[in-house]
Amino acid sequence: MNKVAIVTDSTAYLPAELIAEFDIKVIPLAVIWDGDSYADGVDITPTQFYTRLEKSSSLPSTSQPPEAEFVSIFSELLNEGKDVVAILISSGISGTVNSALQAKSEIGSDRVIVIDSKTAAMATGLHVLAAARKAAAGGSLKEVKEIALKAQQQTNVIFAVDTLEFLHKGGRIGGAKRFLGSMLNIKPILEMNGGLIEAVESVRTQKRALGRLISLVEEKSAGEKPLRLAVFHSNVPKQAQALLKDAENALSPDETFLTELSPVIGTHVGPGTLAIAFMHGL
Repeated sequence: MNKVAIVTDSTAYLPAELIAEFDIKVIPLAVIWDGDSYADGVDITPTQFYTRLEKSSSLPSTSQPPEAEFVSIFSELLNEGKDVVAILISSGISGTVNSALQAKSEIGSDRVIVIDSKTAAMATGLHVLAAARKAAAGGSLKEVKEIALKAQQQTNVIFAVDTLEFLHKGGRIGGAKRFLGSMLNIKPILEMNGGLIEAVESVRTQKRALGRLISLVEEKSAGEKPLRLAVFHSNVPKQAQALLKDAENALSPDETFLTELSPVIGTHVGPGTLAIAFMHGL
């Protein structure tokens, strides 16, 4: 039995088989829509979310898990004799880390470690997997923490959005504001940098944008192996499959994943987003 339990949130959107294999505990964020609250990925799936978004005259908002949910899961794991490492969505775009830190403070245990991934979606998921594999190999609390922090330094996520409308309305546009005035003529490429969404560059067509995503991964990973790569998307599965195939051909990654964006992340980036998260040298 693992000595260290791994906790994450629903925005990491890890494949279900990996969550089961490593017994990762997932705490859902919430989507708030027309006065109703939906647990991310539980009460509303990506397919349901994007289908409704296409027809809706209102836009949803999101909310972090309450402190009480973290208190409950942390306490349960501690009572089972496990130490806990929680790896969560960037505090720069969500209050989830703050809720977890408040829960840790309430419990008052140094056997709980809360880590701000400083990123989102499957980039966080790659951190979680690195930590879960270390825990499964018998790693101590200190060792699992160290591998999660190392993953921060060797992970990035680059993405192309169809429109900046959703990031702008959700207040999470960051350094991409400079693209707003020319949105009709460009496809913006963005990244998570220091926990915030920042502009990388812009290109004229989606085809060029997707090609540039791959070349940016190549530049930023600098050929360092192993290379673990995840392509994820918001309601464009065929384009995501094609992007993954092109990335595999160009980069020869050691491990790949194809997954969707959770409704909470989809609320802020909108449909048509394509992204590559990658971790190199780990």
